[in-house]
Amino acid sequence: MKKLALFASGNGTNVQQISEYFANNNDVKVSCVVVNKKNCYVIERAKNLNIPCYYFNRKDFYESDKVLDLMKENEIDYIILAGFLWLIPNNLLMKYNNKIINIHPALLPKYGGKGMYGHNVHEAIVLHKEKESGITIHYVNEKYDSGDIIFQAKCKIEAKDSADDVAAKIHLLEKEYYPKVIEKVVKENK
Repeated sequence: MKKLALFASGNGTNVQQISEYFANNNDVKVSCVVVNKKNCYVIERAKNLNIPCYYFNRKDFYESDKVLDLMKENEIDYIILAGFLWLIPNNLLMKYNNKIINIHPALLPKYGGKGMYGHNVHEAIVLHKEKESGITIHYVNEKYDSGDIIFQAKCKIEAKDSADDVAAKIHLLEKEYYPKVIEKVVKENK
């Protein structure tokens, strides 16, 4: 059985979808959720899903091995970023080389980098009158949104679409593809 740790910072819709997808899977299990905000709603989602949830502040995350130690204690095989907004520190990158996966709400390399997350991305797509957008699932490295791409899915953007319309299209792609791609990566790398 491969064990996942889901890292999140906000509402936790991806955490919910991934957890529900793997709920009855005999090969892959969501073992814990890690958050970096004390009051984010994902904590409530984890509680409702009966998944242990751990909070770490910036100092613990970047200046200690506390998160790495937690991953070892829980025998975590893969770290999945599900709306997690901090860069991953070197101690985790080294231990989990090509085993940390993120989803980005655009077709990288466009609209990636620091500050390009969530609604900021969708607003930029509309502002630049893009004809398509999508999701990029990629491995995580030391820079925002620059790891090797695992998978992309596209959607059409109409001239009349607002940032909220783009967000709705992206959420559908995330829901459809993120858990399936995680499962595929985990099973291929047994």
